[in-house]
Amino acid sequence: MANGTATSTDLDTRLEAHRTELTGYCYRMLGSSFEAEDAVQDTMVRAWRSYDKFEGRSSLRSWLYRIATNVCLDMLTAGNKRARPMDLTESTPLARAALSPRPDNTWLEPMPDARVLPTTHDPAEAAVAKESVRLAFMAALQQLPAKQRAVLILREVLAWKASEVAELLDTSVASVNSALQRARATLAERQEPGADAAVSDPLDEDQKKLLDRYVAAFEGYDMAALTALLHEDAVMTMPPFDLWLTGTRDITGFMTTLGAPCAGSRLVPVQVNGLPGFAQYKPDPDNGGFMPWAVQVLEVSDGRITGFHCFLDTQRWFPLFDLPLHLEAETDQVEQGA
Repeated sequence: MANGTATSTDLDTRLEAHRTELTGYCYRMLGSSFEAEDAVQDTMVRAWRSYDKFEGRSSLRSWLYRIATNVCLDMLTAGNKRARPMDLTESTPLARAALSPRPDNTWLEPMPDARVLPTTHDPAEAAVAKESVRLAFMAALQQLPAKQRAVLILREVLAWKASEVAELLDTSVASVNSALQRARATLAERQEPGADAAVSDPLDEDQKKLLDRYVAAFEGYDMAALTALLHEDAVMTMPPFDLWLTGTRDITGFMTTLGAPCAGSRLVPVQVNGLPGFAQYKPDPDNGGFMPWAVQVLEVSDGRITGFHCFLDTQRWFPLFDLPLHLEAETDQVEQGA
């Protein structure tokens, strides 16, 4: 193959070794699970086809990031900024709640940790990686111009040197430093209360107990128990609907009215966006057992749940998380697929 040294199998292996970290990079750039995977596949194809032109003046990893960056910048030229419901509308009181969907390309999408977080034995590096795929940070990234976004991710998340980023983007170190300064200023303006709250990795005992209590409250549809776990200003979102609710009264009120069919649901743990989450299966009245309903992403701060984000397009999300599309009635839990 290329340079007379690599067989096609060798090259496949070398390229695949970078897939997870490249997917994480493209996901942070694009805000979409599926667009990120498409971008990485395009990167791999371009790398394969042009490998005979790769002269080894940079590492294979740097070369792949250059290709992936160009792919993402091309995809972002349409200017679409993916968002959360609270980025687009005001909070709606329960009395005026209406479920109005918006197109798929409106929304910031969830992503399984395993697809974007490479294995690392450095706890600090792992913590930065997880924090950089959390929904609040991802939403803030979407507000940055595309090249500022790339600079911030490469410098702050991946810890590249300014000179390395300048070479990748065919620009100057001064330009990289200026873009980073502007990106940091924009993120500082958008800093949300509790957005920097830490979730232990692995979860500490108090966090585990909180999640256990949440599962018991949700599966029992016990609104008093759930209220005790939610922060008084907790937020609930439900993409693809633009409705979002604030506060325990409106959240539990919604769950007992429009959300009443979720009573009797089962929750299966998932690792999503660097946060604890659950796949929610609700009772299936037609076929028995349980049908997929949502991927829930939980934000936690100071021993309470502050964010409760339900992604409802289960025909897309459950296969992405390797989850079955049906649970039998006698099955309370299911192991997530490999």
